[in-house]
Amino acid sequence: MKLASLKSARKHGRLIVVSRDQTLAADASMIAPDLLAALECWDTRQPELEEIYSRLNDGTFIGAFAFDPAQCAAPLPCAPQWLDASAFLNHGYLMERAFNTERIPHFETTPVMYQGASDDFHGPMDDMVMASEEYGIDFEGEFGVVVGAIPMGCSPEAAEQQIRLIVQVNDWSLRALGPHEMKTGFGFLQAKPSSSFAPLAVTPDELGDAWANGRVNMHLKVEWNGARFGEPHGREMHYSFGELIAHAARTRTLSAGSVVGSGTVSNQSRAAGSACIAERRVIEIIDEGAAKTPFMQFGDRVRMQAMFDNGDAGPFGVIDQRVVR
Repeated sequence: MKLASLKSARKHGRLIVVSRDQTLAADASMIAPDLLAALECWDTRQPELEEIYSRLNDGTFIGAFAFDPAQCAAPLPCAPQWLDASAFLNHGYLMERAFNTERIPHFETTPVMYQGASDDFHGPMDDMVMASEEYGIDFEGEFGVVVGAIPMGCSPEAAEQQIRLIVQVNDWSLRALGPHEMKTGFGFLQAKPSSSFAPLAVTPDELGDAWANGRVNMHLKVEWNGARFGEPHGREMHYSFGELIAHAARTRTLSAGSVVGSGTVSNQSRAAGSACIAERRVIEIIDEGAAKTPFMQFGDRVRMQAMFDNGDAGPFGVIDQRVVR
């Protein structure tokens, strides 16, 4: 099932169901006013939403309308929590070199995670307003999951069963501000603007075999100003989403609708390219002795789309955004 939120004056957006081929949509606000409300009572609302989805796909839903991703907010325009990890260890190792930091203790056995802002997620085609090019504007392509209510002390296996939806994320970063905030020990604040999401949140079954072992086994194709930047694969994610959720819930509960991110998708092979500029710059330092790629400028565009291994487009739709002053 594919779910989205139409832009509206309401903070959470109006819930819609989208057909499998992403051509038709149906208003589902009579079932739940928004996606967060649906997640809070998922067991009773999911069958009704699945019925709309089925009728959209067989052409029997009366009142269907053309789906326009440009009219979409993020599937969850705001959420109870946004918890982002660094589950691709290759990216973490490279970032240690970028920020000249010591190896994080137990990085290979204990997930690294921070709590980001969740009050203002951006839609897939929203312009990204940034204060200054001097802040080191960077994109970060990743995957994420939206969970049901998670009890404290939940096991990874039980946590994976509470994954309701999978999302595709552009987790924006301001690289010039990051080093100072990391050294304070208080985590990111100004270095992490609000994240952006692809238009559709999908139930795990929509990925078929590409959802395996609690991971999104798909390429994330990234283009910057129309040129290929990278298409790293999700299979190299070190920690599963079940493990990430369980880590987040070790000492507290998670509310339904909380979003957990994988961190930047990253592969060891240089041929895969990268999903963020900072990673490419570090690779340039390692391989060529100096960083050559600049960060984003006003007017630049970034496009992200998950792709199946056979080359077919993934079910999340496209993130296509421009950076503006």
